[in-house]
Amino acid sequence: MKEISEILKAYSEAKKAGKKTSLATVVKVEGSSYRQPGARMLVTEDGLLTGAISGGCLEGDALRKALLSIHQKQNKLVTYNTGNEDDAEVGLQLGCNGIVHILFEYINDDEENNPIQLLQQLELERKEAVIVTVFSLKRNAFQIGTTLFFRKDSPILNHNNEVLNLISDVKEVLKSKASVVKKLQEENDSEALIEYIKPSISLVIAGAGNDIQPLVKLAAVLGWKISIGEGRATHATVKRFPKASQVSVLKPEQFLDNITIDDQTYFVLMTHNYKYDLAVLKSLLQTNCHYIGILGPKSKFSQMLDDLSLEGIALNEEQLSRIHSPVGLDIGAETSEEIALSIISEIKAVASARIGTSLKYKSGKIHDEVYYEE
Repeated sequence: MKEISEILKAYSEAKKAGKKTSLATVVKVEGSSYRQPGARMLVTEDGLLTGAISGGCLEGDALRKALLSIHQKQNKLVTYNTGNEDDAEVGLQLGCNGIVHILFEYINDDEENNPIQLLQQLELERKEAVIVTVFSLKRNAFQIGTTLFFRKDSPILNHNNEVLNLISDVKEVLKSKASVVKKLQEENDSEALIEYIKPSISLVIAGAGNDIQPLVKLAAVLGWKISIGEGRATHATVKRFPKASQVSVLKPEQFLDNITIDDQTYFVLMTHNYKYDLAVLKSLLQTNCHYIGILGPKSKFSQMLDDLSLEGIALNEEQLSRIHSPVGLDIGAETSEEIALSIISEIKAVASARIGTSLKYKSGKIHDEVYYEE
């Protein structure tokens, strides 16, 4: 979501300045690629790039293709064969051994439900959604482009009625939470990237000490929404945490009052005040939050369990599985910056259903594959 948010901000600035734009989207990958389907980049007519469709090797040539799309006011599909020696000769030198298909869409500001308008819907509500982008690998074929936005219990937005027959597939993607590329009518060789998009991570931190500052900085770089609460008015200030969207002075029993919990909400308890952390933990155990990180040694968590037991609160296996104590991945962290990296890494791993091991020991591909449906 961070990339999309930055693209939307860049588009708004370009529109105010009267600049034309083109949106580049990776719609299909065959083999290996640095970025996967759904990666996007906005290009302005004066060459400003926002977002990324590769590790930097494609952007130079993609800029030229995007400018052509703007000049001709047309959508265009370009294929890069990263294993092709000819591509290396023209300076791409991708080294990924895959084929990357990128759709360039001219953004017509006056067109209803244009690609940017559909992407803007993602920021109106903090809910998962599906976006459909239709393309054709056939040479000189008409490219429909980003054409449909779907969110449960919201109106369907689209600018091409031909894609409405994909609604059952769209609903299935929303249910499975996994993007697919589906072949459409054989007569026009069209395909559709049916893309699942989830909200950005919401990181809720109990604590406002100095060690929270690097944690907030790292989370902000990733585009996470950050909320901070604790009892010390001298510490819980906006001045100390300018990147946080919410900083509050709270008693522990008030901690969850203004927090919306969904499956992208992650809690970290690190006030260095045992009683405060314990009280917040008690409140969290009554919610459906799926991640609670607690700073401190295992002995601290053991004491928490004992104190909860004295109050007649016995945690079941499901509740225990949601608690990560000590919080963070084992990377040998000691400084507050290293601990922040450890915590952020564990949350990202949990959010991606990974265990956080070294890629050296991973079998198979690095990225989750987008399913291709015939």
